[in-house]
Amino acid sequence: MEDADYKVKLEIFEGPLDLLLYLIKKEEIDIYSVSLERITRQYLEYIDTFKALNIELASEFIVMAANLMYIKSRELLPKDVQPPEEDAEEGDPRWELIRQLVEYKKFKEVAQFLCVQEVKGDELFVTTPELPDLEAPVESIGQVGIFDLIRAFQRILKRFEGTNDFREIVNDRFTVADKIELLLDLIPLGGRMKFEELFSSVASRGEMIVTFLAMLELMKLNHLQVEQEQLLGEIIVVRPVV
Repeated sequence: MEDADYKVKLEIFEGPLDLLLYLIKKEEIDIYSVSLERITRQYLEYIDTFKALNIELASEFIVMAANLMYIKSRELLPKDVQPPEEDAEEGDPRWELIRQLVEYKKFKEVAQFLCVQEVKGDELFVTTPELPDLEAPVESIGQVGIFDLIRAFQRILKRFEGTNDFREIVNDRFTVADKIELLLDLIPLGGRMKFEELFSSVASRGEMIVTFLAMLELMKLNHLQVEQEQLLGEIIVVRPVV
C-alpha cells in the first residue's frame, strides 16, 4: 500500500527536553522526584509512535533516547559494579539530566515572560484600539502541541491492543487522500468536533493511522486546527472559515 511509505513532514519546534518536560508535567510530579524508569518508557513509546506514523524526527530525539536507556541501565547495576565516579564525564548522569531539565525549564519560562511583556508593550502604544467583536467566541482556548496529539492518539489506539502489528498499515482500502476527503465532509466550515469522534467509525489500526495522518496533513495545510481548553484536557478539532 502506497500510504505505508507516506511520510509526514511537520515542523516540530519542540526538542527532546520539551518532550521530557511534557511527560513530567503530565505526571504532575516535581522534576527532582521523577521516576526515570517510567519517564524513559513513556519517552520511548512516543518515539515508537512517531516512527510508526513515519513522522520525521530530529536526531536529537534518538540521542536522548539512547542517553535515557544508558542512565536507566546504569541505575539497575549493583553498587559494587557501577563505574567509578571519576570515570564519568559529568558525575551522576541522572543528575546531569535533571540539571539540564531545570535549566531548560527556567529558560522557557523566561522566554515566555519576555514574550508576554513584549505583547503588553505593544498594547501600550496602540493609538486606535479596535472595536471588539461581541459575537466572536472568547479566546480562552490554547493551541495544542504535537505531543498532546500523540498522547491523545495513543489513548485511542489502545482499543486495538492485541490486534495487528502497530507498525503495519493493514487496511489497504483507505488512503490518506481518501481520509482527507472524508474529514472535510465530516467537519463543515466553521464546525467543531471532539478529537475522539474523528475515529469513532474506524475498524482497524491501519485505518486509524491513515485517519490521523490525514488530520495532520490538513493541519499542515491550515484546513484544520486543534484547540484545548486546559492543559492535558479534551482536544477539539476545528475547521476554520477561510
